[in-house]
Amino acid sequence: MTRKLLPMITASLLLGTGILASVPASAAENPFFQPSKLPYQMPPFDRITDADYAPAFAEGMRRERAEVRAIADNPAAASFDNTVVALERSGRLLSRVSNVFFNLTGANTSDAKEALARDLAPKLAAHHDAIMLDAKLFGRIDALYRQRDHLNLDAESKRLLERTHTDFVRAGARLSAADKKQLKAYNAELATLSNAFSQNLLKETQASAVVVDSREELAGLPENEIAGAAEAARATNTRGLEGKYLLPLMNTTGQPQEAMLSNRALRKRLYEASIMRGNRGGEFDNRAVVLKLTTLRAERARLLGYPSHAAYVLEDETAQTTTAVNQLLARLTPPAVANARKEAAAIQEVIDAEKGGFQVAAYDWAYYTEKVRKLRHNFDEAQLRPYFELNNVLRNGVFYAAGKLYGISFVERHDLPVYQPDVRVFEVFDAAGKPLALFLADFYARPNKRGGAWMNAYVEQSGLLDTKPVVANHLNIPKPPAGEPTLLTFDEVTTMFHEFGHALHGMFSAVRYPRFSGTSVPRDFVEYPSQVNEMWAVWPEVLKNYARHYQTGAAMPPELLDKVTAARKFNQGFATTEYLAAALLDQRWHQLSPEQAPGDALAFEAEALKQAGVDFAPVPPRYRSTYFSHIFANGYSAGYYAYIWSEVLDADTVEWFKEHGGLLRANGDKFRQQILSRGGSADAMMLYRAFRGRAPDIEPLLERRGLTGGTR
Repeated sequence: MTRKLLPMITASLLLGTGILASVPASAAENPFFQPSKLPYQMPPFDRITDADYAPAFAEGMRRERAEVRAIADNPAAASFDNTVVALERSGRLLSRVSNVFFNLTGANTSDAKEALARDLAPKLAAHHDAIMLDAKLFGRIDALYRQRDHLNLDAESKRLLERTHTDFVRAGARLSAADKKQLKAYNAELATLSNAFSQNLLKETQASAVVVDSREELAGLPENEIAGAAEAARATNTRGLEGKYLLPLMNTTGQPQEAMLSNRALRKRLYEASIMRGNRGGEFDNRAVVLKLTTLRAERARLLGYPSHAAYVLEDETAQTTTAVNQLLARLTPPAVANARKEAAAIQEVIDAEKGGFQVAAYDWAYYTEKVRKLRHNFDEAQLRPYFELNNVLRNGVFYAAGKLYGISFVERHDLPVYQPDVRVFEVFDAAGKPLALFLADFYARPNKRGGAWMNAYVEQSGLLDTKPVVANHLNIPKPPAGEPTLLTFDEVTTMFHEFGHALHGMFSAVRYPRFSGTSVPRDFVEYPSQVNEMWAVWPEVLKNYARHYQTGAAMPPELLDKVTAARKFNQGFATTEYLAAALLDQRWHQLSPEQAPGDALAFEAEALKQAGVDFAPVPPRYRSTYFSHIFANGYSAGYYAYIWSEVLDADTVEWFKEHGGLLRANGDKFRQQILSRGGSADAMMLYRAFRGRAPDIEPLLERRGLTGGTR
C-alpha cells in the first residue's frame, strides 16, 4: 500500500452524524478532489476549510474501495502490475485529505477537526480492515508472493511484493472469518481510544497552564520570557488574568522554566501541574484509557498469534524481539542510574552549601544543575541564548550544514499559502539548481498545537506517481512578544537539527513506490538519520557560523565554544535515566499478556519503575503513562526504545564521519545515496552495514553518554 490504509466511510454515514451539516455545493469547490495545482502539489491551505474534510474523506474512501474492489475482482490472472502496483496507485484522494487533516489536527487543530477525528477514528479503522482482510485480494497477493522468485522483478519491486504480503499477514489476512470479525472490533475500539487519549491530553495541557500572580515570582526568567508569559495571559481572554502571567506546559514531565526560576514554590507548582495531567480525575483523565488500550492491544496480539503487543510490534522492527530490546535497556540502566545518583549528590552539595535545608526534588534538578554546570564549567545556559537567535540558527546553522554536506540550497517563498501566519516555506534546490522539495518550518508553540517536535510529509516522493516531497518540521518554541528576538536554548537548537534530519530523509527520498518513500522505515531506524544530523549542531565549523550574538553579530567567544563542547557529557545521567524510565515503562505496558492487565494504572507504573531499577524520585520518567502520547496516541507503542536503539547506529556513524574528514561533500553524498535516498526500499540494517562496512558498534554510544564504567 502507499500509506496506512484508511477506513471506508460514506457521505450518508457522515450525514447521519451531522458532520456534513455544511459542505461545498459541488466537488469542484472541494480543494481535495483534484491534485493541487500549486508547486509540488502543495496543499492549497488558503482554500481549505473545516467543512471540506468530511466530504473529501467520504469520497476518498468510496473511490479507494472501488479501486480495490476492481483489483480484487479483476478476471485476469494476478500480475505484479495489475495487483501490487495497482494498489500503490490507489487511494490518491484519500491520501491528500488524510495528509492534511491528520497533520493539522496536531499542528493547528480546531473544535471541528477534533469532532470529525472522533467520529472518523473507528470508521477509518474499519476501512483499513475492509481492505487488509479482503480474502479475494489477499489471494492474488499470496499467489504472487509464492511466485516471487520467478517474476523477474527488480530489487525494489520484489521488496514491495514481500512487504505488501507481510503487511496483509500482520493485519490478519490469514485469520478465520470469526477472528476477523473480532479483530475489526478491536481495531475500531483502539482507534477511538487513541484519539480520546490525544484529545484529553491536549485539553488538559491547555487547562493546566500555571497562572502566576506577580512578576516577582518569575525571578530568573529572561525578560522576553516574562513578557511572553504576560502576553499569554492577555491572549486567553479569561477574566481575572489581567496583569498576571501564564506559563503553558510542554509535553514532557520537566518544564523548561524550571531551569531558570529561583522561586522553588513556583517550580513545584509547574512540576505538579505537569505530572498530574491525565490522572487527576475529571473529564480529561486518561487512566482508564491507558488500561483499556493496553488490554485491548494485548488481546489483539494474542488473536494474531503473538504473546504480547510488544512481540507483535518488534517482529517488524530491526530489533525483532522483546529479548533484544530488554537486553539493551538492561545494559544501559544500571550505569545511567548510578551516574544520575552522582549528579544528584553534586546538586545536593550546592543546596547544602547555600543552606537550602531540603533534599533535591525533581523540580529542583534543572535549576541546580545550572549551578553545578557553572561551578564545573564556568558557564550556564543563559550565557548561550543570546548567540542562538532562531533565524540565524536556521539559515547559518541547519541550512549551512546541509549545504556543505549535500550541496543543496534554500530560497524562502512568500507566494505560497500556509495554514498559520508563523509558518514559513522554503524551496529546496539540488546542487545543480534542480528543484528538489518544499520545506515548511512551523517552530512556535500555540494552544491548538500538540506538544513536542516532529516532522511530517504533506506530499511524499514517488517515481511511480511523479511526485516531489513537501515536508514540514514542527517545534514548540515559546513565541516572544512582537519585535523581540527568538532566542533558543541549546536543547532547542539540537532539536532543530534533529527534526531537520527527518526532513532530509523525506526530501532526499528517491524511490519508485510510495510505500517506501522517505521515513517509511522501521520505527527503530527512523530516528537514526535525524540523530546523526544533530552532530552538526556542535561541529566547530557549523557552530562558529551560526553562534553569533543577536545584537552585535559577534561570534561566540572561543572559550565559551570550548566549554559547550567540554560539557556535552554533563548531566547525561539524568538525561539517560529519564529517557530509559519512559522506554522501560513502554515495554512493561506492552509486554503484558491479557491475563496480566492491571487494574490501577499509577500503581502499575510505580511497580514497573521499581522493578526496572529506575524508581529514583529526583529523576522521574520523561513521560508518565497518562501523558505518554508517543505510545498511546502517536504510533510509538512498544517503540519508544527506538531513540536509544537508533543512537547506537548514530554514534557509530558520527565516528565514521570523523574518521573520514567530517563536513565534506563526499561524505554527505555517500550518506545520502546509501541511507537517506533509499527510504524503506531495502532492509534497514542491510543499508547500514553497506554504508558502515560492518555491523554497528555500541561503544561510541556508551562513551557519548558516559556509560563506559561498569558496562563491560
